[in-house]
Amino acid sequence: MPGPGPQLVPFAALSASYFAHIGFFNPYLPLWLKDLGFGLFAISLLTSVQAATRLFAPYVWGVISDRTGERVKLLRYSATVAFVVSLALMFQLAPWTLGIVLFVMFTHTSSMMPMSEAAMAHLVTREGGFDARRYGRVRLWGSVGFLVTVFAAGSWFEVFGMGHFPAWTALTMGAVLISVWRLPDAKESAHAGEPHVSVWPVLRQPAIYWFFVSLFFHVLAHISVYVYFSLYLDELGYSKTIIGLMWAVGVCVEIAWFYTQGRWLPRWSLPTWLVICAGAMAVRMGLTAALGGVVFFLILAQMLHGLSFAAHHTVCVSLLSAHFPGRLRGRGQALFTVIGYGLTGVFGGFAGGWISSKLGLSSAYWSSLAISLMAILAALNTRRLLQTGSQAN
Repeated sequence: MPGPGPQLVPFAALSASYFAHIGFFNPYLPLWLKDLGFGLFAISLLTSVQAATRLFAPYVWGVISDRTGERVKLLRYSATVAFVVSLALMFQLAPWTLGIVLFVMFTHTSSMMPMSEAAMAHLVTREGGFDARRYGRVRLWGSVGFLVTVFAAGSWFEVFGMGHFPAWTALTMGAVLISVWRLPDAKESAHAGEPHVSVWPVLRQPAIYWFFVSLFFHVLAHISVYVYFSLYLDELGYSKTIIGLMWAVGVCVEIAWFYTQGRWLPRWSLPTWLVICAGAMAVRMGLTAALGGVVFFLILAQMLHGLSFAAHHTVCVSLLSAHFPGRLRGRGQALFTVIGYGLTGVFGGFAGGWISSKLGLSSAYWSSLAISLMAILAALNTRRLLQTGSQAN
């Protein structure tokens, strides 16, 4: 697999280690909490802590990084604190104490990818435009890291049980810590002495407003995968190894997309891709809800991850790069995390936990299907406004 290029190698290493951490932590955190004896609603609350930190942490770090230009130093600080705090998971903690530990850890990890992508933005820009091919060569290593740990952890936990979950956390966070200290310590000196640039004129543009609406509904539909997928498959009777394999199917397709996206994205406009991705999400949620117990259809649903997540992610990053340039870059990426993964995670975690506890886990996927339809409508409006604005110019 060709590499991302010498300048981007450290960022590829960070992407690989960070998503290697996410690859085991997010899918298996609910199962670890279940193993500790927590009920479904308590699991929903604790897994929603990550989303709660995304309501404020990415934007706060984004503002600081935009004003100081010290994105790499902030990444090193965040990784160090997160690693030290993660060691507390090895001890037997009361529920509230566990919630506090997760809160502190997530406050420092939830902003790492927005700051990393802001730091490398100029390296994946050519002739003033976002280079999807170069970006894909970096981002696919994150998918590789995710794939390795989601499969390896599933097999490990199947044999040895969930008791080693804290050790996996410490090891993967340690890898992230090493990676951030390998990044080039470069300050964006162009920011020094420049006046503060407000983000509000961009946010008041109707097309940008509807873009964030489409982002909100699209990722909200995806929350049932992030939070409940492992529990749902466990309820359907799948083994932990098969659960890991189902996650791996999605990530394999994700890697294939990131590697080849430079070939596919130019075929349609970015706003059109938003609509395509939302449509794929609706089909995926419908298949998972109705036919999740049939392996063939479950695999088919997971293969749509290439569009519902990977393509959607690149399209969003491309649009953000175009509309939030320069000193707005950090806040643009942070808003993507806050609106896309903070608000949706909190709302989806609480609402999904309540719905699932009352109606069963499959109800989360039927709800996601309905939400996907709203994402399609918002994406259609975004496309209309962006195309109208382009024609007006």
